[in-house]
Amino acid sequence: MKEKVFVVWMSHWRWRKVWLFLALAGWGLLFVASPAVSQAADLRSVRLGGDSVSTRLVLDLSGEAAGRLLSDAGGKIVVSLADAEVEAPMRGPGRGLVRAWSVTPQAGGGARLSVETAVGVTVRRRFLLPPSEGSPGYRYVIDFEMASPLKVPGETVRLTSLKETSGSAAAAPRKSAKSRVDSRKIVVIDAGHGGTDPGALGDEHREKDLTLAAALALRDRLQRTGRYRVVMTRDRDVYVPLDTRVQIARKANANLFISLHADSGPDESVRGASVYTLADKAVGRSARLVTRDDWFMKAGYHSDQSVSGILFDLTQRATKNRSATFAQLLLDEIGDNQALLRRSHREAGLAVLLAPDVPAVLLEMGFMTNPTDEALLANPASRGRLVGAVASAIDAYFRNDVQVASR
Repeated sequence: MKEKVFVVWMSHWRWRKVWLFLALAGWGLLFVASPAVSQAADLRSVRLGGDSVSTRLVLDLSGEAAGRLLSDAGGKIVVSLADAEVEAPMRGPGRGLVRAWSVTPQAGGGARLSVETAVGVTVRRRFLLPPSEGSPGYRYVIDFEMASPLKVPGETVRLTSLKETSGSAAAAPRKSAKSRVDSRKIVVIDAGHGGTDPGALGDEHREKDLTLAAALALRDRLQRTGRYRVVMTRDRDVYVPLDTRVQIARKANANLFISLHADSGPDESVRGASVYTLADKAVGRSARLVTRDDWFMKAGYHSDQSVSGILFDLTQRATKNRSATFAQLLLDEIGDNQALLRRSHREAGLAVLLAPDVPAVLLEMGFMTNPTDEALLANPASRGRLVGAVASAIDAYFRNDVQVASR
């Protein structure tokens, strides 16, 4: 009888051990599966550099942080850093264009940066730099400069319309719907790679797929405004030769050309966006391409090589300036939410930038070889925020009334 009771007890004990093991395993799975709570980035220090022409302020952070410009007028600039944290208020003296600065905790979390500046100082650009070999932490950078004397802060410029100069609304002839000129700006969006060319490869995605997804999202966003006519170099997974992409832009009389790409780095730690414009050393290639394809209007200029050369130089110089202007606006917009490479504006002789009369940039949206960048580009929500920043830069470019060089 005792042996039977002992056997039953041992059997129950084995079941107890099974249930105990399952319970512990379950708790372990719950612990492993629980998502890590993201922590705010600690603000370590604030640094200033520069002079009375341009001044840079750098916030040294332990992690990523996005900034939002709350105020940029009256000698005081305020930036909200939702993902940054400061235990106690920090203050310091100024340098160059900055008279003084302070960082205080924000109600509800985050930090607020207040910068007192000289009169007429504006924010030129803001961007986030990821850790690098010489700087282990993140850096939120703000560049200040004096506003152009032609643009007085707070001044409203009123443009006189044709109706007002003619004396009355009735004096201006009314145009029929058919004769009405299409005033929409023409933007050509180029999704990098495609078809047999996959581009850079990430752990789970190919560059050609993510560039196409971003290009289609940007097209839809621009078209919804009604202010743009969008032309795509490709809207599906096909290969389009590089020179054909440039020809598409020129035949469309494009006001702006933007090529979307994702980079590949030497190791997975390299991340961040960058923008390329045409390098001076590539001018010769562009000139040869123009000669080969006979891109100038046949209006008698070809018989005089000196005149043709002067026209080409003037056109390309204006185009390069406009490309650089848009590149800066683009970096200003995407730098708020996207990490940028240390040297974020670069020049190269890339084939898609060779048109001498179409302002063009190539945007490297991030690195396919970096897990964080790849995940951000693959996620529709974060990709949508990036596309929204690109669209805002395009709006700002045309809002500033930048015109392309005349054909």
